[in-house]
Amino acid sequence: MYHILHNVQVVLHNKIVSSANVWISEGKIMRIDTGDLPILGEEHERIDGRGHLLVPGMIDVHIHGANGFDMMDGTEESIQEVSRACASSGCTSFLATSVSSTMEDLLEMIRSVKRAIGQEAGAKIAGIHLEGPYLNPKRKGMQNEKYLRHPNLEEMKMIFQEAGSLIKMVTIAPELPGGMDLISFLKEKGVVIAIAHSDATYEEAKQAFTAGASHVTHCFNGMRPIHHRDPGLIVAAFEEKHVSLQAIVDNVHLHPAIIRLMHTLKGPEGMVLITDALQAMGMGDGNYIFGGHPVTVADGIARLEDGTLASSTVTMNEALRYTVEIGISLIDAVQMASTTPANILGFQQKGEISTGFDADLVLLDDEFQVLWTMVGGQIL
Repeated sequence: MYHILHNVQVVLHNKIVSSANVWISEGKIMRIDTGDLPILGEEHERIDGRGHLLVPGMIDVHIHGANGFDMMDGTEESIQEVSRACASSGCTSFLATSVSSTMEDLLEMIRSVKRAIGQEAGAKIAGIHLEGPYLNPKRKGMQNEKYLRHPNLEEMKMIFQEAGSLIKMVTIAPELPGGMDLISFLKEKGVVIAIAHSDATYEEAKQAFTAGASHVTHCFNGMRPIHHRDPGLIVAAFEEKHVSLQAIVDNVHLHPAIIRLMHTLKGPEGMVLITDALQAMGMGDGNYIFGGHPVTVADGIARLEDGTLASSTVTMNEALRYTVEIGISLIDAVQMASTTPANILGFQQKGEISTGFDADLVLLDDEFQVLWTMVGGQIL
């Protein structure tokens, strides 16, 4: 049996096809063609896209919560609610992302992910992103300083003992004592090593990138800023071809000119759109507790009591729209939301609308609102 999506604009890796048919069977894309459909038997299901935009399912490598649920709650319910929220916003896979906490709370979060994986209500769990606790207090941002500590290999081994191969990405401050040893350990584990909440100098960042770090978490936020006599880790990342950058495109965290600069220097293959969303995503303005801090969301912007930005409330479909609105092509924006994160995580059959790839797809209207999300060939 085939599901045939017809009358859709399809964003392929290098072009947009204005009217295409996408044939799906057993959770895979089997064929992409144009023109009229042949006469089909009743065993095949036709789905009319009504001329709307079909993009590959987006992949969020950095999300903390949604719909009032924080994944650090340590409950399967929280993980499932984020899974549902991701799917409703066009995200078909995500990394469950921690914040700095006690070891007990982190291990409970990992256990809750393990209980939910394989039973997801919406988007699939692609793994875990550890954001901390090995971060620099000087650039802590919203991270709770009382939980920040120097890299500890024995502690990290304990984390891996619980999580195993679920750990896909770890964000650290490499300049801290033990940082380079931790990079060596994580490189052996095949983990994406990211830098943020870091005061690393240009030279320290270069050393980390040479040793195995390859990613920058929420670039420009939570790190030493660029200065013409002290370029810092951002310029070091710009110079290293193998280093990719996360961007929170929410009209708050980054000026449009900075996003365009990142795109110019790195290209879509070196940039990843993320939400970095807290539990306020999908909830609106109000008061929340995140990372042990009181957080107030006003006009969609989350801040601590001292005014520090505390993650975001943006969704992936909104981030995609904002990226296009500031002048980046739709093809490049889709690559940054889908293809590049898939490539970074080593997912060879996700992130593109292409024959043989997973049928993780999203249908969007002209305003980038999600009409439906398909995961593994099933519309949710």
